[in-house]
Amino acid sequence: MEEKKGKLYLCATPIGNLDDITLRVLNTLKEVDLIAAEDTRHSIKLLNHFDIKTPMTSYHEFNKVEKARYLVDQMKQGVTIALITDAGTPGISDPGEELVRQCYEAGVELTSLPGPAACITALTLSGLATRRFCFEAFLPADKKEKQWILEELKNETRTIVIYEAPHRLLRTLNELYEALGNRNITICRELTKRYETAYRTSFEEAIRVYGLEEPRGECVIVIEGKSIQEIREEETKAFEEMSIEEHMALYAAQGTEKKEAMRMVAKDRGISKREVYQYLIKNDL
Repeated sequence: MEEKKGKLYLCATPIGNLDDITLRVLNTLKEVDLIAAEDTRHSIKLLNHFDIKTPMTSYHEFNKVEKARYLVDQMKQGVTIALITDAGTPGISDPGEELVRQCYEAGVELTSLPGPAACITALTLSGLATRRFCFEAFLPADKKEKQWILEELKNETRTIVIYEAPHRLLRTLNELYEALGNRNITICRELTKRYETAYRTSFEEAIRVYGLEEPRGECVIVIEGKSIQEIREEETKAFEEMSIEEHMALYAAQGTEKKEAMRMVAKDRGISKREVYQYLIKNDL
């Protein structure tokens, strides 16, 4: 008789509307030996709705390392496990990534069953550019780490997606505005639910509106990336504030040959190479 092989199934569950669950996820949740849930009290409502009797165990942020070891050990003994989060796709801004990492280290087979993800739903609903984007999830609570990330995002040209709780939304909008300037944004709330909203606005206007009334429901902030043209203009301005001599010295310090440095200085400043050459001759440089 062939020995049963354990396996991990990452099962995406609805972020609001229960009709968004896939048939494949439903069948998997019914067929596996065990369901590992972020919050069993929350997930039991989903299982009851679809008449799923599979036993559950808790797997959350505060037990993720030790519990992952236990779950991996179970799968090595042939147990099949489905991992679900409170809402959306496991491993996206939740402890699922730790279990996945340990599965790879232990050689346990795994697969991901696609489905809802708030970040993708909000992005497609935002009306902002979708070809290139970065996902920051929740900004960290640690002030130094948060400041480092905000500084990094200042010149981000991709569309930015950030999660936030309603009671912290105004504070986060103010922090983002201070760091990034007045960008176009879309704030998505109650995604896939009855009172779903996608509010196309700017940081300044959103701060004014939510300063008067705190929103309800979990929020996803989608932020317009900085334009490449704006970055180039800022770089050109910065170069123009230094003399050609200082500009040449900058490249010389990097070991760039004079002829190549002249070409790069001309490009940086938006002038001809001849103008750079004439400046150097005039000033005996």
